[in-house]
Amino acid sequence: MLLADEDTEEEATYRLVGSHEADAGAGLLSVTSPLGRALIGKTLGDVGEVTTPRGSRSYEVVKIAYG
Repeated sequence: MLLADEDTEEEATYRLVGSHEADAGAGLLSVTSPLGRALIGKTLGDVGEVTTPRGSRSYEVVKIAYG
């Protein structure tokens, strides 16, 4: 899943995985993490919002790939 930070427009690729496989540094995002939960059920063009220690952040789903 390719995400774009709506504030900075920086893009990052993540793969949603189970909590035992998670490694954010390697792009493996747990479905139980705050961002993972915000992205569940989102489709192309949707925005997921998550509260972080730095405040609320919004991420747009730019691309979805399966496999």
